[in-house]
Amino acid sequence: MTDKEIKPWKLLSEQDVSPSPWFPILKHSVQLTNGSVVDDYYFSPLGDVAQVLAITKNNEVVLVRQYKHALGQILLELPGGMQQKNKSIIESALNELEEETGIKATADQLISLGKIANNPTKLKQITYGFILFDAEFNSQQKLDSTEDIEVLTLPAPEVLHKAIDGDIWVTDSLNFILKAALAYPDVFGLRV
Repeated sequence: MTDKEIKPWKLLSEQDVSPSPWFPILKHSVQLTNGSVVDDYYFSPLGDVAQVLAITKNNEVVLVRQYKHALGQILLELPGGMQQKNKSIIESALNELEEETGIKATADQLISLGKIANNPTKLKQITYGFILFDAEFNSQQKLDSTEDIEVLTLPAPEVLHKAIDGDIWVTDSLNFILKAALAYPDVFGLRV
């Protein structure tokens, strides 16, 4: 393998062509490293996301089941949401966890599972994942007007099987479940 130098493209101009605040879109004119110019490179700066894989004292994973309009389907995933204005990614993770599930936690209880990018060609969005052990339902759901969420708890090994079998297939949730299973194999019933 060679150490080929790869350089970023040069931004020549940027235009906001967003159809609404719900879906921002930017049009860039960029110069590639070979000198050619692309005048119509579109992408969406949606903003970052936080998700929490919360595990109860009984070794059950907290999941949310909700309708996702772009796919027109009810999906099973980890609780989470967009980074909130003027909040850190950790503050947003804690807020989303409480809002969606009624689990209130503190920043020192969150352990990072890393970050992922779903489609870095067309989306400027990073999803940050955290794991929380000994999660307790100690608050109330505070759903947004667009949310209708069912909270489920399932044994961690069963959640891993749902991810492997394709019952949980939302990219970021799937990735963080698999990363957690690799990092904490005993919790998910894996032999080490």
